Amino acid sequence: MQFKSLLTLLPLLPLCLSAQSGDISGKITDQDNLPVVGVTVRIAATDTGTATDPAGNYRLTDLAIDTEYTLLFEYLGYRKETRTVRLSAVRPTADVSLQMQERVYDFSEIIVTSVRAADNAPFTFTNLNKEEIEENNLGQDIPYLLKTTPSAVVNSDAGTGIGYTGIRIRGVEPTGINVTINGIPLNDSESQGVFWVNMPDFASSTSSVQVQRGVGTSTNGAGAFGATINLSTDTPDSVPFGEVNATVGSFGTRKGNVQFGSGMLNDRFSFAGRLSSLTSDGYIDRASADLNSYFLTGAYHGKKSTLRLNHFAGHEVTYQAWNGVPVQYGDDPELRTFNSAGTGKAGQPYENEVDDYTQKHYQLLYSRNLSPTLDMSVAGHYTRGFGFFELYEGGAFYPAFGLEILNFPEPAPEGFTSDLIQRRWLDNHFYGATYNLSYRSTDERLHSVVGGAWNQYLGDHYGEVIWARYAGQTEIGDRYYDNRGEKTDFNIYWKADYELFDGLSAFADLQYRALDYSIDGIDNTGFDITQSHQYNFFNP
Repeated sequence: MQFKSLLTLLPLLPLCLSAQSGDISGKITDQDNLPVVGVTVRIAATDTGTATDPAGNYRLTDLAIDTEYTLLFEYLGYRKETRTVRLSAVRPTADVSLQMQERVYDFSEIIVTSVRAADNAPFTFTNLNKEEIEENNLGQDIPYLLKTTPSAVVNSDAGTGIGYTGIRIRGVEPTGINVTINGIPLNDSESQGVFWVNMPDFASSTSSVQVQRGVGTSTNGAGAFGATINLSTDTPDSVPFGEVNATVGSFGTRKGNVQFGSGMLNDRFSFAGRLSSLTSDGYIDRASADLNSYFLTGAYHGKKSTLRLNHFAGHEVTYQAWNGVPVQYGDDPELRTFNSAGTGKAGQPYENEVDDYTQKHYQLLYSRNLSPTLDMSVAGHYTRGFGFFELYEGGAFYPAFGLEILNFPEPAPEGFTSDLIQRRWLDNHFYGATYNLSYRSTDERLHSVVGGAWNQYLGDHYGEVIWARYAGQTEIGDRYYDNRGEKTDFNIYWKADYELFDGLSAFADLQYRALDYSIDGIDNTGFDITQSHQYNFFNP
């Protein structure tokens, strides 16, 4: 009897075993309820996955029950979707069907196509993503974020990486390194350098960086002889967030920031921002820094387009330390921090030998997917900069500061000198537009980009004597030098790469650039520097 009962139960054993596993299936459609073929369906944190068939269906089998699964749905041209489902003995199967939304095309993705080198491009480059940036972001300037990339050597006036910093790549100084933010030139139009001190904590609002070493692919702005650095700014997360960060370091260094984002509102709008404050005493004597900045971004997301407004600004007050330390002091633990700035004043160094500058950036970025093979973007930008650096001149030669302008009551004796304090001002505007049109063939073998920019710079430079021991009849605001620079920069480029066959591709890059530059006025030595120049360049 017992043996017969066992035989009766044996046919039921496969049913019991099969009930120990489950499966998840579903159908993926687009906004028009048409099937989407080839969607990747993957279980998060595993290698288990599949893809939808021509009817948009998928199926994941042999899954453990009493387990919660997070499914990731990804397909080029559509938004990434996430769904969570739990299988149990009561419910060993689940239907997870969904309607995928077309991906919002983001400006940064399209601009990357325009100014960055692709994986198969004939250039040496390094890419840093958001995770790598966050891992190394300790509040120091962008050059220190890039110091571990090949051929890069960085420097800091204050010795802490906060304040005035610089970078050389392949031995080329900063004036030979092209820098763009979202494809918009950052290099100063006159000096060609980049003053990272005006952008404190900018790494906290940077989503990716590409460093091209040597003469890289065509871009906008200054010539790229040593390298090209392309930065892309953050885009808001799809979900709301808020966070507070604080950092404390050596030499009285402190950093704090607040970051926030709205997530996607009504599936169309998004906003995000950052507020930062950094202070440091500096390693070099008196090389203090008091830096503040913010970054704000807002966007409208259409079905195939994005309109984004970025506004970011920085204000810095740094005690000057750019004179450097004499090489013979390098091995002396006391003298190696020597700072000659401010020592023109008898007794204690002058306490306000500072650089005080504000820079504000505005970027309006529009991108559109015109077809499955064609993308375009245009951007307008405006940068406003103003500020001064202050110098104490002990025993300054009075005529060098313009007797006529200073209005001394009577001719000064030959060789007349006076202690005085001067401020040298910069007051500038930089504005323009960039554009690009990108084509990628359906077979992915041909990629072609036409792009360029038109930019104009207007810069006033003047000096004031704000105090003099023997002031005569000088007035507040008297200028001992004054000049103005104007520069117009236009460029257009075309570049293309074509895969001839697997492992071999051809690349071409052509650029035309035109410059019109004029200066009117006298410099700080009283020398008339009025001049005008026009240049045309063809760069194959």
